[in-house]
Amino acid sequence: MIPFLDLKRINDPYEAAFQEKLKSVLDNGWYILGNEVNKFETSFANYCGTKYCVGVGNGFDALLLIFKGYIQLGKLQKGDEVIVPANTYVASILSILQADLIPVLVEPKLETYNINPDLISQKITSKTKAILVVHLYGQLAEMDRIKEIAMVNNLLVVEDAAQAHGAIRNQESVISDQISSVAYSFYPGKNLGALGDGGAVTTSDLELAKVIRSLRNYGSETKYYNDYIGINSRLDEIQAAFLNVKLPFLDAENEKRRTIAKRYLSEIKNEKITLPFWDLSNNHVFHLFVIRTQNRLDLQDYLDKNGVQTVIHYPVPPHNQKALSDWNHLSFPITQKIHDEVLSLPISPVLTIHEITYIVAVLNRY
Repeated sequence: MIPFLDLKRINDPYEAAFQEKLKSVLDNGWYILGNEVNKFETSFANYCGTKYCVGVGNGFDALLLIFKGYIQLGKLQKGDEVIVPANTYVASILSILQADLIPVLVEPKLETYNINPDLISQKITSKTKAILVVHLYGQLAEMDRIKEIAMVNNLLVVEDAAQAHGAIRNQESVISDQISSVAYSFYPGKNLGALGDGGAVTTSDLELAKVIRSLRNYGSETKYYNDYIGINSRLDEIQAAFLNVKLPFLDAENEKRRTIAKRYLSEIKNEKITLPFWDLSNNHVFHLFVIRTQNRLDLQDYLDKNGVQTVIHYPVPPHNQKALSDWNHLSFPITQKIHDEVLSLPISPVLTIHEITYIVAVLNRY
């Protein structure tokens, strides 16, 4: 069986360096917000081309703390509306709700699976104060158009880049600027994955960075003095150490993913399968390679019987989730079509040429 994602194979090359880092942390005796977190925050900010990086507990908290930070700064108020793609993973929407804000769902483009800029303006009201953009599956959304809409309407832009580490637009990485901030996840399966949970916020807004740095630590900048009602969400020292080992190799691993994607796109030839859109630029890091088919379960079962493991990202759209019952009455036909048809193929830096060739052959026989 070719596994959908073999994390052990992905992390095997780093084992010796992990062991060395682990011993270093143990010998140092400093386990929370120490040198490794500081080093990673500096390195990741430099990698992303942004001024500040704040390490947090996970990608969800990264989003939540951005919204809470803007509320503390008076740039958002509880009850404000935040536009968000309807087909995102539910965590994006939950972060809005947990910050006491109101998500307003907008359909994506069927070709890219990212939010459709043409539909954003139709959803803007006097209560709209921000746009949460999700770079789904590793492909960047149309940020130039979205930021233009945001500037005209005086909206904040928050980017969910949990699946888009290292993606590049216009020769620049996902850059957070004065109207934008970016949330990352380092969940083990991500392109830059830790060996446990982890996340980060990047921003070039000094005040936002300072507030988030405090909010992640019980709202405290100085120990035992609490300025805000914060939470406990700190990037773990050991996970930061592991991320410091892996970060220098991220670009090379993303390039391996793109190489595999090029083979899939050029060699899979089956009229029953819709391949993803990609303009061949570095705006896609292929966290996932997502195809569509009208009889998904049949194809998935066929692949499984032929030794290829696949995953559905995601079987139920957010507006149909029991937890989001207030949205159950809404209709999002493009989102529904995506969630009914998508199937993710194996794609990772450790897939072999033989495995790729086999996956292509099996798909073409379907």
